[in-house]
Amino acid sequence: MQLSRLFAAVAAASLLSVQAAPLSAQSLGDRLKRKVQERVDRKTDEGMDKALDKAEETVKCAATDSACIAKAKAEGKKVETTGAKGAAAAGANANATEDGSSDVNALKPGTGAWANYDFKPGERILFFDDFTKDEVGDFPRRMEFQSGSLELVDWQGGRWLRASSDSKWYVPLPEVRPDRFTMEFDYYIPSGEVWIYFGEKEERQVDFGGHGHAALSNRANKVQAQYTESGGESKIRRGRIMVDGKYAKVYLDEKRVLNVPNADLERTNKILFYTDGDDANPSLFGNFRLAAGGKKLYDVLAETGRVATQGIYFDTGSDRIRPESSPTLKEIAAMLTEHGDLSLTIEGHTDNVGSAATNKTLSEKRAAAVKAALVGSYGVEAGRLETAGFGSTKPAGSNDTPEGRQTNRRVELVRR
Repeated sequence: MQLSRLFAAVAAASLLSVQAAPLSAQSLGDRLKRKVQERVDRKTDEGMDKALDKAEETVKCAATDSACIAKAKAEGKKVETTGAKGAAAAGANANATEDGSSDVNALKPGTGAWANYDFKPGERILFFDDFTKDEVGDFPRRMEFQSGSLELVDWQGGRWLRASSDSKWYVPLPEVRPDRFTMEFDYYIPSGEVWIYFGEKEERQVDFGGHGHAALSNRANKVQAQYTESGGESKIRRGRIMVDGKYAKVYLDEKRVLNVPNADLERTNKILFYTDGDDANPSLFGNFRLAAGGKKLYDVLAETGRVATQGIYFDTGSDRIRPESSPTLKEIAAMLTEHGDLSLTIEGHTDNVGSAATNKTLSEKRAAAVKAALVGSYGVEAGRLETAGFGSTKPAGSNDTPEGRQTNRRVELVRR
């Protein structure tokens, strides 16, 4: 537009020159006019070519629009996935946590719906994957494909495994599932359910439905326990399962919905996911975290003088404690109340992603935030708590694996 206005101005000036100047001046004006026109034409052609090339090479498709994505890939074009309603997906999950889960709400620990929340994640990470190391369009390399149509897509600011047909896959474990065990994952199922089997015989299953449904059943489809949310809507949810021996608890987001003392789930070294899905209503899954449960915090502290916890969650790159931390903070506070002579140093630790200086500062702030929460929300005496931050200098696992990095992002309690 600026070049066009320039051309118009020069043309007008040239026209005035033609009317009031001799022939030599007219020739100069004509030459200037032609040069400006040539430059405008060249710039316009270059801009058009770039725009056309980009339009021809890139196709925007909603992450849930399998037909659009398949057509674009068949034509050799680049696919830019967007949100379910066509809005750009990037940045939608700005408040995602470092465990991968999305920000359900901005409440503080121990308040609102989180007051009676009792899920505590296992401390030893068996499997963790948010798919950031995989390519869009691929099946996740660290999982085992069984059947169906499964591929990774970018959606809502994160990476998701999309099922465009009824599909099955395994999540492998490095060992037979321990007696105490937790599993978490995000899902979006617009139509249908996902069934989770803990053994190859598929004797028992836990179901999650997209509209707020959960159930625990046996092979004969006999339901032991089930829950259906009143007026439940299809949205991104986080499903959680906590197992202790034969006992199983099932959670939808911040609410425990099933409490089955004799669930008796099978124990093998991989877990089967079987989900509904089709082109019009694909299902999406992400942010898997499976962990072995451990002893109570005080028991480990009494034995070794220190204990690490994975149950205190922070927003990514922030010291804001998330409400899912409620059960672990409650356990720490109860431990200090029960043992009046106990004093602790709260240590913050990170993985090695980012600069050493930034990680150290962040770990110090997080340790201080934990102390502030225990004092301000749970009534712990401030003098019994000290804080320290070590950044990535004391890894508990390898920073070369997702599980190791997740293990390194921790809070440790040390007896003083």
